[in-house]
Amino acid sequence: MKITEHLKKTKNKTLFSFEIIPPKKGNNIQELYDNIDPLMEFNPPFIDVTTSREEYVYVDKGDGLLDRKITRTRPGTLGICAAIKHKYDVDTVPHVLCGGFTKEETEYLLVDCDYLGIQNVMALRGDAMSHQKYFEKTNGGHPFAKDLVTQINDLNSGKYLHDIIETNHKSNFCIGVAGYPEKHLESPSMQTDLKHLKEKVDAGADYIVTQMFFDNKKYFDFVNAAKEIGIDVPIIPGIKPIAVTRHLQLLPQVFRIDLPEALIKAVQNCKTNKEVRQVGIEWAIQQSKELLEAGVPVLHYYSMGKSDNIKKIASAIF
Repeated sequence: MKITEHLKKTKNKTLFSFEIIPPKKGNNIQELYDNIDPLMEFNPPFIDVTTSREEYVYVDKGDGLLDRKITRTRPGTLGICAAIKHKYDVDTVPHVLCGGFTKEETEYLLVDCDYLGIQNVMALRGDAMSHQKYFEKTNGGHPFAKDLVTQINDLNSGKYLHDIIETNHKSNFCIGVAGYPEKHLESPSMQTDLKHLKEKVDAGADYIVTQMFFDNKKYFDFVNAAKEIGIDVPIIPGIKPIAVTRHLQLLPQVFRIDLPEALIKAVQNCKTNKEVRQVGIEWAIQQSKELLEAGVPVLHYYSMGKSDNIKKIASAIF
C-alpha cells in the first residue's frame, strides 16, 4: 500500500514509522531483525531502508603502494526490503539516490521494486563522497533529487529512458522526498531551499519527510512556510534521539542544525553516555507529545540500527 493511502486510511490518527540502516556486508541480517522485532508492537505501516553509495577503499599492494578500489559497505537494500516485507508483512520504502547511480541503474532498481510489489520509494540526491568537498553528480546520473523524481514519475506514466519498450504496464510508485526545517546545508537561504522543495513536489513527489530537528517550532514554521508557497503534500517530521555526548558536535557539523540550549546543558551535565541516552529519550518523548497534539500524520524515527531508545519513546507515545 502507498504511504499516501496509509495516511488516508487513518486520517485522524498519527502513525509510527522508523528508518533502518542495512547491515554492513559480512554481518548477519539477524542483528537487523533483533532491532526491528521490539518495534513491531507499535504497528508501523512502513519502514524506510537507507541506501549507501559507493566508497573508496585503499588496499595495500606492498612496497608502500596502495591500490584504490570502489566498494559498497552496506549493499542489499532491495533484498532487505523484500525480506522485511515477507517477514513482517509491512510496507518498505527503499531509498533511491542520485549519487553513485546512473539513470540506467536507477531504472533497473525501480523495475526490480515494481516486480517485488514495492510501491514506495524515497528519492534523494545523496551526499558527497568522503574525498569530495561538494556533491558531484555521477557520470550518467542525476544532479538533483527533482530530476530523480521526474524519472520515477515518468516510469509511473509508462515512459522508460530510451523509449524502446512497448508495454501497457505502468509502475505505481508513491514518491517521498526530503525536507529541511533548518534548510539544506548547501542552500544559500531558507527561501531558496523551499523553492527547491516545491520543484520536487511539482515534479511528482507525494510526501515529504523532514531532516531531524530538536526544536518543534522549526518544524511548525517550516510547514507553514511550505504551505504559503503552495506545497500541499503531507510533511512527516523526522525525529532522532540524542544518544552520545559527541552528538553535540557531530550533528550540527554534519547536518547544519541547531540544538536547543536546554538540551545542550542537559547533555553536558551527564557523566556517562548511558545518561546522555536517557536525556535523548526524554527530549524525544516531549517532542513527540507536542507533535502528536498538533496532529502530525506520522512520527518517523531515525533508529540508526538500534531500537532500545526508540522503543522507550514509542511506549510513552503510542
